[in-house]
Amino acid sequence: METPTAGKKPEADFWHHVALDGAMVRRAFARGIPTMNPRPEAAAKMEGMSGTVSRRAEALASVLEKGAAALTAFAEGLSDAEWHTPVPHDGRKIGVVVHHVATMYPLEIGLAQKLAGGGVIDDVTWDNVHAINAQHARDFDAVGKAEALALVRRNSAAAAAAVRAVSDAELDRIAPNSLYGNTPLTCQFMLEDHAVRHSFHHLAKIRAALKR
Repeated sequence: METPTAGKKPEADFWHHVALDGAMVRRAFARGIPTMNPRPEAAAKMEGMSGTVSRRAEALASVLEKGAAALTAFAEGLSDAEWHTPVPHDGRKIGVVVHHVATMYPLEIGLAQKLAGGGVIDDVTWDNVHAINAQHARDFDAVGKAEALALVRRNSAAAAAAVRAVSDAELDRIAPNSLYGNTPLTCQFMLEDHAVRHSFHHLAKIRAALKR
C-alpha cells in the first residue's frame, strides 16, 4: 500500500487492526507475517457455487496475479548488488520493496473485505500506512531474495483467491474511506488502487532504478 494484514481470527482482520496502531506493527512483525484466506463465509459461498466466480472479480484477480508474477520474474533475475540497490526517491532497497509488496496484500485485501461486508473505512490514515512501511523497512532491511519471492507468491495467491470470492454486489458497495478524505468509494476501487495495482507500481520504480 502506497500514498495516491475460532477460534482463529481471520488474518485479514488481524492486519486491519495492525494498521490502526504503530505499536501493533512492531508486535505483529515480531510474531511473523501471516498469510490469508478468503473470508470464511465467502469461501463457503464459493464452494456452494461449484467454482462460479464473477467475471469482474476474475478480471481483478487475474490482473493481480499477472502483476505479482511480473514482479517475481523480474526480481528473480537480479544480482545480489541489484537486490540491495536503493530505490530513488524512496530510499528502501529493492529487496525490501519486493518483500513490502508481499506483506501488504493481507492489509489491502482486509480493507477491501471490510467494504465488501458493508463496513466503512474510517479509522485508517496514511500516517498509519507510513508507520507500517517504515517499521517494515527497518525489520526487513536484510531480507533475502528466496524468502521475499516465496512470500510474494504465497500472499498474492491468497489475495487472488480472496478477490475471486467477492460478488458483483460487494464490488459495488460504496462507503466513506478515510484514506481518501472520507470520500465515498467502492470496494472495487479499493482493490484496484491497492492490492491489484501495487506490484505494477513498484515494478515500474524498480525498473527505473536499475534503468532496465
